[in-house]
Amino acid sequence: MARERKFSTDELFQATKQLLLLQGYEGFTFSLLADDLNVSRGALYKYFDNKEELITDYMLYEMDRFLIELKQIESHRSFEAQFDYLLSLILSNTDIQKLINIGKQIQVGSNQKVKENKHKLEKLHIDMYHYLQNFITLGKEEQRLKSHIPDSLFLGYIFQSVAIPNHFGISPSVWVSSIKEIIRHGMFTNT
Repeated sequence: MARERKFSTDELFQATKQLLLLQGYEGFTFSLLADDLNVSRGALYKYFDNKEELITDYMLYEMDRFLIELKQIESHRSFEAQFDYLLSLILSNTDIQKLINIGKQIQVGSNQKVKENKHKLEKLHIDMYHYLQNFITLGKEEQRLKSHIPDSLFLGYIFQSVAIPNHFGISPSVWVSSIKEIIRHGMFTNT
């Protein structure tokens, strides 16, 4: 009997991410993942009962990584520096929106592990907004953000900027600087 190939968590989650982005939730299977990792399906079933367990574990992994980076926003003193950091972070993680939408498709069913993972994801989402609430508060204190606009609208607007498709292949640096400019100053000229 052949020895089963070992794979690391990073290898597993990178392959999971690529397949999810390529195939979507419905097209993602253990068979495709096993082929990608050059292992048997049984090797995956040793760790996960089903794809929902694997995908929610992967999403927890991604959210933890994102939050580690997001926490660094507080190392920037001014709102302007935090804004630049946040936009660069969001725009360097453009797959996040697609993965969040995939996560919404996951049915919990009777699987306790999936229920626990989805609950943890909701908590991490709240933690993310805690860091971002401090960012919005700083912007209002420094009078860089209009105080009458709801905080959630600022955050939604910023996060949705990554969902804008770049159909014309504008260079990433121009794309990012243009999005920052529109968020900062709007799209109308001062005339």
